[in-house]
Amino acid sequence: MDCVKLIAKYNGLGIAEVIDHDKFNLIAIDHHSTRIEGSTLTEIETQVLINEGRTPNGKPLQESLMVTDHHAALLFTIRNARAKNKLSVTLLQQINALVMKSTGKVYNTMLGTVDSATGAFRKGNVTAGVSYFPNFDKVERLTGDLVAKLNDEMGKPLSVEEQLNLSFDAHFNLVSIHPYYDGNGRTSRLLMNYIQAYYNLPLANVKSENKAAYIQALVDTRAQENIQVFRDFMNREYASLLDKEIEKFEEMNKPSKGGGFTFLF
Repeated sequence: MDCVKLIAKYNGLGIAEVIDHDKFNLIAIDHHSTRIEGSTLTEIETQVLINEGRTPNGKPLQESLMVTDHHAALLFTIRNARAKNKLSVTLLQQINALVMKSTGKVYNTMLGTVDSATGAFRKGNVTAGVSYFPNFDKVERLTGDLVAKLNDEMGKPLSVEEQLNLSFDAHFNLVSIHPYYDGNGRTSRLLMNYIQAYYNLPLANVKSENKAAYIQALVDTRAQENIQVFRDFMNREYASLLDKEIEKFEEMNKPSKGGGFTFLF
């Protein structure tokens, strides 16, 4: 089943209206996005941290700070999207600053000092694995061009499929510019969520267990200069997420002799 049909089924079942569904969906996004970047917190530990403020025993404090900062950035992103606040370079920098609030580092370069907790653009060149990113002196212009392109597209009437593809394209293009020293992946995934929330779509989540396939999709898209490669990967992730949510919801509401619940004693 394609993503558009899955969205229609998901909305038709009223899954998003279930009490606390939104809260736990956002926590799942926090969990997987930070796991991709190195956090070792489990999903249960992430839930307890966000809901109760309790850090897990034996885990580095920095990992808990990464999660709580991501949650604040996600709430900020969703709030701006639902208020229909226009996308801007400043808004992206604010999101990145929230992502890196407690874990950002100071970088001393020949062109000056950059505090990565402020959302400032990088002043040096960077690589990640086999990928090289645009020279630092192009970052500000490229980020501005991307924001202008996204605003232009969002000003047009788009089908649901086009809205989804726009969110995936934004994700790919921002992470490929790599405008910051730190937090590029998290900020790019939040930009994707911003566009999805703007259009009241269910929010996408890249599962941390699929990290290798995710990185490979980014690399292959750049190598082939074909955005459809990344779109296909994200559509599979998105369809899998919606499928599982629908399956869980239908299983809990399935008519049965016991009324859909079995006592375990």
